[in-house]
Amino acid sequence: MRAPQEPESSLELNIVPMLDVVFSILTFFIISTLFLTRSEGLPVNLPQAATAKQQQQTKIAVSIQENGQLAVNKRPVQLNQIETGVRVLVQASQQPVVVIHADGKASHAQVVAVMDEIRKINGVKMAIATKKR
Repeated sequence: MRAPQEPESSLELNIVPMLDVVFSILTFFIISTLFLTRSEGLPVNLPQAATAKQQQQTKIAVSIQENGQLAVNKRPVQLNQIETGVRVLVQASQQPVVVIHADGKASHAQVVAVMDEIRKINGVKMAIATKKR
């Protein structure tokens, strides 16, 4: 039994360590999601389209940068090497789909020339990458 003049001891719950753990876990998930983005082509500013759809069987990416530089699956190539580069990759793929990642400011003539080179390969489907509005 306690004497009436003794002060009552107060119990405290310290939540600072719990907040540290929660923020650490939150930081882990935020940083890990940054690495989950999948980039198939070189970084370009894609044009927007309201009817954009994601291609599931994308295997080959042809990138056209604003300055006219070309790349097949992130490897720099010249215009006359695109057909050969894509043809090598098509042989390994079952249902080849070539996605053209053209910068919004890339020359229309350059995009048409790349499409013309890809059309020389039989059995290849072609798509143009866009961002959804």
